[in-house]
Amino acid sequence: MVLQQTDIVNKVEHLLENIQSNLYQKAISFREQNTISVNTYDEFKKAIDKGGFVYAHWDGTSETEEKIKEQTKATIRCIPLDGKKESGKCFLTGNPSQQRVVFAVAY
Repeated sequence: MVLQQTDIVNKVEHLLENIQSNLYQKAISFREQNTISVNTYDEFKKAIDKGGFVYAHWDGTSETEEKIKEQTKATIRCIPLDGKKESGKCFLTGNPSQQRVVFAVAY
């Protein structure tokens, strides 16, 4: 296939847009397939052991966060700003929680 010099810019732009779109879709798919919501400590430990991201209620204290890290090596990766606000109980302490946060283990 022979391209004219004037067509190269359009071809490269189109190719780069396709690459970006494919990478983005692959990342979204991976995240969805490797994310789980849990409610109990046992569910949390099983999910963390498998890897991926875990949505769980947390009571908002640094003491609880540190205990979780000590016991499971998992840390909070994100407190979703646009996350669904839902009342619940911290999976470790049972204290009230206003929303789930994202936990994961760093590798």
